[in-house]
Amino acid sequence: MAESKRFLLRLDPRLFEVLRRWADDDLRSINAQIEYLLTDQARRAGRLPKQTNRRAPRDLPTDELGDPDESALPRK
Repeated sequence: MAESKRFLLRLDPRLFEVLRRWADDDLRSINAQIEYLLTDQARRAGRLPKQTNRRAPRDLPTDELGDPDESALPRK
């Protein structure tokens, strides 16, 4: 894996606190949260290829989990 680039990032203190809380909610570091958000937006804008060889993000189901069994769903 290529070494990460390092650079100074100045943020409004209110934005930093929002990112800190969001990172805490997602069990990420602030740096990982910023990288996740930037990567997601770069992919959505078509500037970065779709994810291929990496593991699925924590908040998305994997193919191994599949769809829930219909018998496990509550009946109406």
